[in-house]
Parts: sequence; C-alpha cells; structure tokens
Amino acid sequence: MRILFMGTPDFAVPTLEALVKVHEVIGVFTQPDKPKGRGKAMAYPPVKEKALEYGIPVYQPAKVRDLEVVEQIRKMAPEAIVVVAFGQILPESILNIPALGCINVHASLLPKYRGAAPMQWAIINGEKETGVTTMYMAKGLDTGDMILKETVAIDPKETAETLHDKLSALGGPLILKTLELLKEKTAPRIPQKEEESCYAHMLTREIGRIDWKRDAAVLERLIRGLNSWPSAYTSWNQKTLKIWDSEVVLSSEDAAAGTVIAKDKQSITVKCGKNALKLLEVQLQGKKRMTMQAFLVGNQIEMGSRLG
Repeated sequence: MRILFMGTPDFAVPTLEALVKVHEVIGVFTQPDKPKGRGKAMAYPPVKEKALEYGIPVYQPAKVRDLEVVEQIRKMAPEAIVVVAFGQILPESILNIPALGCINVHASLLPKYRGAAPMQWAIINGEKETGVTTMYMAKGLDTGDMILKETVAIDPKETAETLHDKLSALGGPLILKTLELLKEKTAPRIPQKEEESCYAHMLTREIGRIDWKRDAAVLERLIRGLNSWPSAYTSWNQKTLKIWDSEVVLSSEDAAAGTVIAKDKQSITVKCGKNALKLLEVQLQGKKRMTMQAFLVGNQIEMGSRLG
C-alpha cells in the first residue's frame, strides 16, 4: 500500500519503522528543523532522522495547509495517510485526498484525553489504564470515528517517560492491523461519545510548580506525570529544586504545608495538605539529577525548614 507518513517526535518513530517493513512509504512529512542545546545548532526531528536512514523523501513545510503543499500531496497519490503526533492540524483539503483516509495513531483510549498531552494527564489524573487508538481523522481535534484500540495498565510507579515508551511500541502493530482492515474494507467506524470525552491540554512549566497544600497522592502523581518534561518543582534556599521521585507517607502531624517533618540519610519527608511526601530523587538548579541520599551529602536541609 502507498503510504504517506506524517509525524515528528520520538513517539512516532516505531510506527514509521513498522510501516516501512510492510508497505511502500512514499514520503514523510515532519516539522521544520529547530535549534537545540546551548549552541542552538539546528537539529532534525527524530522522524526525519529515521526517514533519511531508510532513504525516504522528507518534506518539512511550515504550513501543511498551504495550497502548493496540498497540491504536492495530491500528486503523490497516497492510498492512505498515517499521522502520529505530527504537530499541525490537517485541513479538509488533505483529509479528502487518500481513498482509504487519513488515519491517526493517538496515545489514549479515545474519547478520553484528546489533545496534546494524553499520556501525562492520564497519570496525573490517576487513571488505572490507557492505551492507543487508531481513528479516521476529521475536522475536529481527535474527534473522528475510532477503528482499533490497544489497552495497557498504568503501573503504580509509571512515569510519563516509561508510559511514552510503552505506548510508542504499540503504535506500529496497531496501525498495521488497521491498514489491513481498511484494505479489506472491514474496518469499523465507531463514533466517539462526546459525553465521555476530556481534553489533555498542552503542558507548561507552570503546571509543575508544587503547591504543598494539595493532597500528597495528587502531588505524587503530578511528579510522575511530568517526568521527564516539564518536571515538577519547588524551591529551596532561593533555588529551584526539581522532584523526580517520591512516595506518599501517611501523616497526621500538625505542621504547615511544605515543612520538613522527617529526615534520614536517604530521604526527607515534607508535609502536604493531606499526608506527606517522602522525596527520593531530586535535582537542584544548576546541578545533576541525583538520589536524595547523594543530595544530602552536600546539602543540609534542617528539620522544620520549609520548601516552596
């Protein structure tokens, strides 16, 4: 099958790899190169790097909806367009080109968690499971009819980073099954129930600021859901302190939220609005990520001191 692939980040790479093994990928559309690192050297998107390894033509229009881009895609005559975290909304003029449709691989169990950050919000909100959905793309944002789903459990210590890898690996096998059904004209069209939908809005750095007045369980999920970007953080000694790992500790101690109520060689425990958080892995501004045990070797955090 003649497939045009659209995707940009690491998450999309395994799906592209799966497609190349079975189908004819006639081209890859991805976002323009961006400056990266301290030197601000231009860096390729991960999907571009993989496409070039395979010798697949790469296209990087700033706006895929431009008339000349739409006409270019029409001349390529794809039977299907597969989209995975491309980063641009496709206009109807593109959605209507392939005979078998534009198929999106989305990292949630739709209609839950439409939008930009479904994996992170599933963890933050305490979901027990999530997965990947293939769907026909429509004019709205992640609103098209669903085709197939693959479900995975969210482990108690799951981070957005580990969940990313799990779901990324599911995309390839699921899109191959989906394309086979489309080819056989047996692919289902399952409408999404609007009343069950929710939106996973884009992450910002501010979301990671820890409010110690919140429930410890809520904060523990926030820390995992924002690992590895943009990360959850507080302040200590007028510096930003990122929190990478923690666990909930039952506590009825009468102390102000943010107060250090326990300390040993491996950790400190901080009072929250309900219960407390034991901090296990941190990163002080300008320093490397380290265990709290290593951090305490060179930094004194006194009992009764306040974070945030």
